[in-house]
Amino acid sequence: MAGMLRRAVSTTIICCLLLATTTLIQVRAGTIIGTVHAQGKTEAQEDGGGGAYASRKYKFAERVNYAELRDFVVYIDGPMGTNIVIPPSQPEVISSTRVTQEGALFAPHVLPVVVGTTVQWPNNDQIFHNVFSMSETTNFDLGLYKGNPPEKKVTFNKAGRADVFCSIHANMHCIVLVLENSYFSLADERNHYSISNVPPGTYKLKAWHERMPPQIKEITVPATGDVKADFVLGITNLPKL
Repeated sequence: MAGMLRRAVSTTIICCLLLATTTLIQVRAGTIIGTVHAQGKTEAQEDGGGGAYASRKYKFAERVNYAELRDFVVYIDGPMGTNIVIPPSQPEVISSTRVTQEGALFAPHVLPVVVGTTVQWPNNDQIFHNVFSMSETTNFDLGLYKGNPPEKKVTFNKAGRADVFCSIHANMHCIVLVLENSYFSLADERNHYSISNVPPGTYKLKAWHERMPPQIKEITVPATGDVKADFVLGITNLPKL
């Protein structure tokens, strides 16, 4: 009886130690937060909407409203120093509505995923669509189809940008941004982002948008708590020709 009691006490102690160790490991992770915006060239902003833009020739020329740009992605860009970011052994499978009934558009327009993720492409319209990509990241053609056939899916095994189109409808375009690790965030409607459970260390943090050159900042993530990094993307750091 005493032996059984000792074994039970030992088992309890071991379980408590394992729980404490697990909790300690989980606690040793920080969160990266911040905002990301876009900014146009000052000269173009000063030109305003008047002048030549009021003429019949240019009144239909649509100008980029940088304040309304969305779909920013912020992510840790590969290894930095002694911190090697390792992709998960079993990447998630993302099943999302990609072709909607509202005007035959892909939704979301930008989808960040980790390398190895399988993306499904259901067609919720009552018309045919064709999903294809000529990108170096992944080349594929799912053919013409309606509904949600189970075979209409693509696994993205190479990091990079995959532009996806429909061969029938001109406005159907989306981007699958395939990343090397799972530490990324798609900014919300207020341009705020948050990347949680990041191991402490120093990393390269990159802000990305399809119309802008990316911006990289070096940040140090604490063992606990938040680190803030704000980005303003613009047409900068490009060679003048």
